[in-house]
Amino acid sequence: MTIKYNSQKIAQNFYTFAVLLFLLQAVVGIIAAIQFIWPDFFILNFNTIRTIHINAMVVWLLAGMMGAAYYVVPEESETELWSEPLAKIQFYLTVVATLSVLLGYVWMGLDPQANKTVFGAGLLNEGREYIEAPRWADILIVASLLLFLLNCFMTVLKTRKWTGIQGTLLGGLVMLTVLYIPGMFYTRSMVADQYWWWWVLHLWVEGAWEVVAGALIAFMLMKLVGAERGVVEKWMYAEVCLVLFTGILGTGHHYYWIGTPPYWLWIGGVFSSLEPVPLLIMVWDALRTTRENRNIENRAGMYYITGHVIFTFVGAGIWGLIHTLPAVNKWTHGTQITTAHAHLAFYGAYVLLILSIIYTTLPAIRGIKVYNDSRAFKSFWLMTISMIFIALTITGAGIVQTIMERLMGLDYIAVKSGYNMWFWIFRAIFGAGFLIGTVVFVKDYFSLGKEQ
Repeated sequence: MTIKYNSQKIAQNFYTFAVLLFLLQAVVGIIAAIQFIWPDFFILNFNTIRTIHINAMVVWLLAGMMGAAYYVVPEESETELWSEPLAKIQFYLTVVATLSVLLGYVWMGLDPQANKTVFGAGLLNEGREYIEAPRWADILIVASLLLFLLNCFMTVLKTRKWTGIQGTLLGGLVMLTVLYIPGMFYTRSMVADQYWWWWVLHLWVEGAWEVVAGALIAFMLMKLVGAERGVVEKWMYAEVCLVLFTGILGTGHHYYWIGTPPYWLWIGGVFSSLEPVPLLIMVWDALRTTRENRNIENRAGMYYITGHVIFTFVGAGIWGLIHTLPAVNKWTHGTQITTAHAHLAFYGAYVLLILSIIYTTLPAIRGIKVYNDSRAFKSFWLMTISMIFIALTITGAGIVQTIMERLMGLDYIAVKSGYNMWFWIFRAIFGAGFLIGTVVFVKDYFSLGKEQ
């Protein structure tokens, strides 16, 4: 398996950056898990560690998607990338912006007074949960995304060869760029501010990223099992339309909690409950395609993509469904059950997606025809089993929290430090298992094709 165009190798730069950030995310994740048991553990407090954990996750997944696009678009367009130097500039711009933001978080964690206000915004942290990046970093990130889109679209225009896969992929990336803009301005009304805030958080995860995922899955099924383009593109269109239809209206189950009319809770609850439908179709189609195509050369890539569709359905579908119905959500909203859903959903829907595209395309980039895939399987099972038990322990903590805080009226600290302590201990143990699996993957990434 070899690449068709030399400029596709630029994808490896983004993969490497993504892999290193993935390792950082896993490391700070285990630190955060320990801090639930021992709050004074580590020099940085829990809020700083949590910010790094979440932001590292967002950026490494985004970097992986960019790398995947730089591989897929030239191959689908049947031409070299429009400008490889521009891709390198965009890569370094992304790296500089990301590392500067992370160093800013660390600096603020050590000295909270360092977050000075400049032109009405925080210099190191804007203070908006999940999108804490300061305004100057937002500008750099948007500039990077615009350069990325320019390079991809100009590549397509070179040959004017449009395919359903690259059109869907670029459509998702354009949607991703546009939806970042609502997170770059404030409003005086907390309700209005949270409204736009959810446009970034929910519609990135259950809108733009899902569209990108649909395109990448279709591409990988063609490469891994020789599926027909017409078949995979048909299912891709169906899945993407259903995901957007249910995902956009499903945003409503967040709206009610920011002071909007009560009907949003039901709109959001009903359409959130329908979100597993396209995921179920995706699982069925992937398993059907795998069953009908037994000649699979890249077993690691197929393993990860099958795991991706199954755990997307379990994490995003089932775990999301059990607590977004209005009658349940009014008690569970914002509890550890939400955290469990987020961990399992992100792992299934996006972590395994990026790892699968890496294992699908990296052998071609490095010119490898045969390689030892034992570490890939070992990493998969270590991370997957650990994540299952992480989600179960957090779910258990969320059930206890819901009953004792929301129904019995006990305070948060009493529940956390008393009744939920064993859940946090097991969470840290399984978190260590996940970190070991991540280390195995990182070693495999840097060793692939460089050893006998």
